[in-house]
Amino acid sequence: MHSSLGRIGTLLAAPVVALGLVTAGLTLGATSASAEVFCGSHSVDGAIWTEYTQTPGVQRSLGCPTTDELATPDGVGRFQAFDNGSIYWTPDTGAHAVWGAIRQHWADLGWERGYLGYPLTDEITNPDGYGVRQQFQGGTIYWSQYSGAHAVHGLTGWWWGQNGYESGFYGYPTSDEYNEDHVGGDEDNNTGVRQDFQSGRYILYSGGQSNAFESCHTACIGYGGVTNTKWVKKTEVYMNLADQNKRSTHVTPTDAAFASTSGSDTASSDSADNWKQVWSNTLMFPHATEGEMHSTYEQLYCHASYSYPNGSGGHWGGPTWDLEAWHYDMVPYDASKALQTGCNWGE
Repeated sequence: MHSSLGRIGTLLAAPVVALGLVTAGLTLGATSASAEVFCGSHSVDGAIWTEYTQTPGVQRSLGCPTTDELATPDGVGRFQAFDNGSIYWTPDTGAHAVWGAIRQHWADLGWERGYLGYPLTDEITNPDGYGVRQQFQGGTIYWSQYSGAHAVHGLTGWWWGQNGYESGFYGYPTSDEYNEDHVGGDEDNNTGVRQDFQSGRYILYSGGQSNAFESCHTACIGYGGVTNTKWVKKTEVYMNLADQNKRSTHVTPTDAAFASTSGSDTASSDSADNWKQVWSNTLMFPHATEGEMHSTYEQLYCHASYSYPNGSGGHWGGPTWDLEAWHYDMVPYDASKALQTGCNWGE
């Protein structure tokens, strides 16, 4: 947990609780150990002065002060505005400068009274050299030229960090977390949250619903990628947080994959290529065993083979091909049993 705090902040992102100072007669302020008037107008004092004058690059980036030190609206800290940004201070977080796109996004999220709370660091250059980040009490804002500024926090941030942060599979965030339907299931009321990343990849979270996929009957983390290959539109993987063996893959086929279930150029006739398309922009579930991989491969073949029109405008097996990792490996493959069970043998 400690190593992750340097990146995402409070990973489970409980609401930031303001720490009120209630001692009678106590004056809140960034201790006036030093003071200096800059640009002939406003005095910069104490810890804010130290941040402004002693942290490399801060004075040059912020420019001249445009206010004196002021109390923050929540009554917890102090801040001072400058030409190009601000410095915020509290007894617990110290003094840190905020400017540019990160400051604007923090402002859009409610400043220190939003879920991010106060800054814990100054702006930091990322290891890839292309972007920067700044950590706050409730999460971290990441910025790059190609993705803009977006906050990452909670379980989404945890999963993203497990896969290499901005240098890993997902790259930089291209959105903040937002509410989404059909998370963990196909129904409109299967709601959760989603956050988008580069290359059409995204991370999902659902608190769990009884009418969702089995892996999301209770809280689950999910992730997916837009594929748009010949037979696969997108692939999503869900893992139950209480039982991580409860993992399932949900493939949304293209019209071409549904168009025919017989012939020489179908998703079932070239199942190896269909399998490659499923995983072309999505990670396989973690630590997959050979049996799990073979079973999900068999289920994919089953769905592709028997996706007949159902007479009601849809297809047998539903709008997605659901591949449950906990089904046993059917050796030898029994086509009759596969069809009888709706490609869900082993339940």
